[in-house]
Amino acid sequence: MDITLREGGPPVDVALPAVVTASLAATGAVTPAPTTQPGVWSLTPGTKIGAVAVGEHVLRIQPKIDVRRVIFLLGYALNPRGWQHDDVPLAHADDLLSAVAQAYALQVERALRPGVLHGYRTRDDALTVLRGRMRSTDQLQRRFALPLPLEVRYSEFTADTTENRTLKAAALRLLEMPVLPPATRGALRRVAFSWLADVAAVPARGLGKWHPSRLNSRYQPALALADIVLAGQSFEHARGPLPVTGFLLDMATLFEDFVTVALRHALTRHGGAVRPQYRTYFDQACAVPARPDLVWLHGNTPAAVVDAKWKAETAGGRVPNADLYQMLAYCTVLSLPRGHLVYARGNEAPAEHQVRNSHARITCHAVDLEQEPAALLAQIRELADELASVDVDAQPARSGRLVVL
Repeated sequence: MDITLREGGPPVDVALPAVVTASLAATGAVTPAPTTQPGVWSLTPGTKIGAVAVGEHVLRIQPKIDVRRVIFLLGYALNPRGWQHDDVPLAHADDLLSAVAQAYALQVERALRPGVLHGYRTRDDALTVLRGRMRSTDQLQRRFALPLPLEVRYSEFTADTTENRTLKAAALRLLEMPVLPPATRGALRRVAFSWLADVAAVPARGLGKWHPSRLNSRYQPALALADIVLAGQSFEHARGPLPVTGFLLDMATLFEDFVTVALRHALTRHGGAVRPQYRTYFDQACAVPARPDLVWLHGNTPAAVVDAKWKAETAGGRVPNADLYQMLAYCTVLSLPRGHLVYARGNEAPAEHQVRNSHARITCHAVDLEQEPAALLAQIRELADELASVDVDAQPARSGRLVVL
């Protein structure tokens, strides 16, 4: 059975076995609730999008915005300098899983087309001839007085590198996902079983960490997508009482990451320093942590604070009270006269709230994610210019104790 929901949309009543419902609930993709009809559950989607397969049942949650925009946000958040909006043509992708798989297949084929990257890999082995250098301690502990085999360590120039292992592991993971387009599945098979046939298939938990360098620069867009596929966004046989395979992406986290990375990139021309997930505390005892999404510093002095929220404003331009309370707390802790809330919405003019009996003002910005990438990034640059226009010397004197780790 195929079930299709829309992110943040209304609940849908579906007849499902209780054990399947429990597995879907464990992924966090939906919140199930029993109905008055036996065996029928009301499934309410949240902020996660993607596809989940539980046995014969496949759940797809489509994003509120175009899939192409989701892939752009994802790619830009991974690599703002190297990712272009036309890197991933998605003419035939109608859901997130297909889009991610298609994007990955395209990027990894681009990376491998000039040739598979080779590198030196250190190996420990037991050989009948000396190669590299002896591991004397291992020789004594494992072989006692026997002269052979020799416990040695040597460097081998090979395609079996961390980068190639990562690419292969991501391709194999995607091949296990439900209902991929045939062309995408064929491309992933070529990657895993042809180009990278000599590379070891290592489980994600056993992979080493790749590090960007000049030598692997052409691999980096594909490696960044591979990390997303292999990390917490994808899962296999790990949720609930039944085996589950799928790929989920939390749009709230993605939007926060995109706004943070895009603002950090846009603020570089204004100097100062940008600190994502700025670490401070609400109280003097440092018992209650405060983590605004982004703080812009002049020297060591906070000059602007930003929090991104993946939720639409309510009717009449109002925002949830909890968001205003949270931003007011950030402004108080950081001794800032103004805070900025960034929402995913349309082209509305910013709304500003002057807090009573306080000097604090809270400005709510709305970015239109349906715009073309160039226009969207222009909105972010305008916001960065507004943040940078603050007069640091005119801000109120600091009071209380601010602890930054």
